[in-house]
Amino acid sequence: MKRREAREQAFVLIFERSFSHDTTEQIIDAAGLCGDIIIDDFARRIAVGAEQNEEAIDALIEKNIRGWKMNRLSKVSLALLKMAIYEIMFEKDIPVNVSINEAINLAKKYGGADDAPYINGVLGSVVKDLGDKVARE
Repeated sequence: MKRREAREQAFVLIFERSFSHDTTEQIIDAAGLCGDIIIDDFARRIAVGAEQNEEAIDALIEKNIRGWKMNRLSKVSLALLKMAIYEIMFEKDIPVNVSINEAINLAKKYGGADDAPYINGVLGSVVKDLGDKVARE
């Protein structure tokens, strides 16, 4: 599976958690039991990592959405922000611009008309906020 497809799986898992009280692993197990899909290892790592680091990721989102509250964000935008910020913070082998571009592309596919530019702006602010911690391109 290509990384782009795996990233889309990770997005779906993170998005699913926004409707469920289940952990990412429970969601993955349920999908496996139904025989619906086989989750890629990269997708699992991203989705589980976003869940495990949710407090730090949510704090960064809250800090960088200026004038908004997280509960006002669409579930699509929030899931994409969590996925991209996890990658930016913890996946050192992925260039920051790739994480941002992939989130924007998924926003164009799954979100509303304003989601992609909004996600781009928030992620740009997050990268500036993190500064040297993400300087790896």
